Amino acid sequence: MECLIIIYNTRSTVSYRALLLFIYIFNLQHALSRKSDLDTKNKFILSDPPMGILDPIEISPSTLPRNAYPAEPLSPMVPTFPSSYQPNLTGRCPVNFTQISPIIEKTASDCSVPLAAFVGDVICCPQVNSLMHIFQSTYTNGSNTDALVLNKGFANDCFSDMMNILASKGASSNITNLCTVAALNLTSMMCPVKNVSSFEKAVNVSKLLDACSNVDPLKECCRPACGPAIMEAAMKISMQGGGSGFLGNDFAGSGNVGIDMMSDCKGVVYAWLARKLSLETANSAFRMMTGCKVNKVCPLEFEDPSPVTKACGNTSSPDPAVCCSAFHAYIKSRKKQIIITNIQAINCATMFGSMLQKSGVKTDLYELCDIDLKDFSLQAFGQQGCLLRSLPTDIIYDNLTGMSFTCDLSDNIAAPWPSSSSVSSLSLCAPEMSLPALPVPQTSRSQDNGVNRKIFVLALALFASTIAL
Repeated sequence: MECLIIIYNTRSTVSYRALLLFIYIFNLQHALSRKSDLDTKNKFILSDPPMGILDPIEISPSTLPRNAYPAEPLSPMVPTFPSSYQPNLTGRCPVNFTQISPIIEKTASDCSVPLAAFVGDVICCPQVNSLMHIFQSTYTNGSNTDALVLNKGFANDCFSDMMNILASKGASSNITNLCTVAALNLTSMMCPVKNVSSFEKAVNVSKLLDACSNVDPLKECCRPACGPAIMEAAMKISMQGGGSGFLGNDFAGSGNVGIDMMSDCKGVVYAWLARKLSLETANSAFRMMTGCKVNKVCPLEFEDPSPVTKACGNTSSPDPAVCCSAFHAYIKSRKKQIIITNIQAINCATMFGSMLQKSGVKTDLYELCDIDLKDFSLQAFGQQGCLLRSLPTDIIYDNLTGMSFTCDLSDNIAAPWPSSSSVSSLSLCAPEMSLPALPVPQTSRSQDNGVNRKIFVLALALFASTIAL
């Protein structure tokens, strides 16, 4: 249109106007030719978007074209959705899986390929463990018996069907190894109580239900109610059948037998609770139980910090260039390629800082070398490290971002240098202990939009890196 305006507004000879018209037509043909080169009917090649175009484009999953060249990785700016197919089931598991379809869908989403490898401990596995308990209760409740466990034959078939259904919905095929689950978990073989009637005779079920019917996500990990109630019930049923239970002498010198029996009995308690609670209530409570355990430990391994101690020395004024170079190199080599929670990051920072103090380091290296909490979590393609919230979170599907999850404390929050070399002095539940405060945003809307963009880029960068491997 701009060329046409120039032609009609330019006072010149007829020949000059004809020349301009010829140039316009030539450029128009050239543009049409370039457009035909991108015709998806002939060949579809994904490429990176032009510079300056940062906002994601909404693309419906049903209209996403298939990559004609599987060897070429998909562009990181196109939302990627796991493929689904009809699962091949054994036909020997007498369970109507549609009864727990919301939990199965959530589990498949939280363990999606390839994000499960990055968020296994903090998103995928807590949901898988919850699904196992809920499935166990669904099987026994649907069989019109008072059994709380599966026999070994049905356990193998049902577990196989469950893993196949998850995989058919886009979940990772490595869930069993990632989350250490097996068909044997559905049998609770070592627990002496395996049915509802015996369970309800041995346990104060009213007390158990009161403690676990409404799990407070802000209190359970520090002032737990449901967790101790489950442990008390498990100990009571472990002492049935003439045994002395976990604390008795029956298992003295028997290695991990007592621990295994308690684990099986806790599985029975979970199965009974799942029969009494709604799907959503049970799933939320079970995930919270696992989340409390996850946040108590640092999943990173810090071995022999001698490269850092040599560079930083036992002086109170180390050379920042030499010290911080060695420090950053060590952190990078020790950090696993996983995403952790904000509380896990605090645990990791405290544990590693204590190790350095015991090795003679006197300086706050986190402040000296500008180490943030996010530095202990995964960083991909130059993006800031993502720390997940301590509360259980899910992976989200939508037409805009494909697959994403919410990062918390992903701003520059300084890692806390421990006040002493004793890790036992750390208590995240002490009244004076709290997570570092986030900076106050200028406008909440602008910050939310910024966070959404970070999530989008991070999630798709993870996809691109895994597909390219």
